[in-house]
Amino acid sequence: MRSKTVISTKMINETKITCIFVRMKSPLTVTFLGTGTSQGIPVIGSTHPVCLSKDPKDKRLRVSVLIQWDDHTIVVDCGPDFRQQMLRENVNKIEAVLITHEHNDHVAGIDDIRPFYFRQGDIPFYAEDRVFKALHKRFAYVFEVENKYPGAPTITEHTISKEQTFQVLDREVIPIEVMHGSLPVLGFRIDGFAYLTDVKTIAEEEMEKLKGTEVLVLNALREEPHNTHLNIEEALEIVQKIQPKKAYFTHISHLMGFHEEVEARLPENVHLAYDTLTITI
Repeated sequence: MRSKTVISTKMINETKITCIFVRMKSPLTVTFLGTGTSQGIPVIGSTHPVCLSKDPKDKRLRVSVLIQWDDHTIVVDCGPDFRQQMLRENVNKIEAVLITHEHNDHVAGIDDIRPFYFRQGDIPFYAEDRVFKALHKRFAYVFEVENKYPGAPTITEHTISKEQTFQVLDREVIPIEVMHGSLPVLGFRIDGFAYLTDVKTIAEEEMEKLKGTEVLVLNALREEPHNTHLNIEEALEIVQKIQPKKAYFTHISHLMGFHEEVEARLPENVHLAYDTLTITI
């Protein structure tokens, strides 16, 4: 937990008294809304044993996290399961949406921000310029200025890049660029928490931004190598480099295997995340 030091000086009976107050930041609560890959688990029509599993931890919606502190609530990504995730977690307000990149499993739920928009007004979105351009094409009705359909939500665009930290409410967010094959994707660090998804490689200068991370969330698709995603061996190598206190793997395919079996093989400080898991940083 980070702190803010405030120095106050007063005169008491002609004596100068200096007091130092340390204001502790509220902890972050992170809920995994979804931990699955782009198809989710179970995959439609699949007879793979993991898809047929009765273990709730083997049921994975598309990847997203809910981040809360004090009375604030933000989400990272807004995929096709967004409505279901919001209902499941009984979320009644969203103050910001951070978008990692424009792929379907990360943005297809944008229309379902409407109930929040109807109650709150414009919803702040934070994304790279390239991502906003893609959203303008795909969700043109959301970004219409003239003759806008009255039932469409309105998004306030905040363009971000890997070059500069930005503020969301009272927290500083550090953007971290990773490569999803040849596509740049942003991860985010808030205080001691870092969230990276759809990673295949990370440049050394971006890795530096992760130093001192307490809790790292990182994608790990499966056992076998993949062209655009880390497999479990590659993800463990990055954890070894960053040395967080704890790491959680997400964006998991059914090909990874059964949750409990994989979890049992991981190092003590590394875990498979699962839908509804809540952690505090």
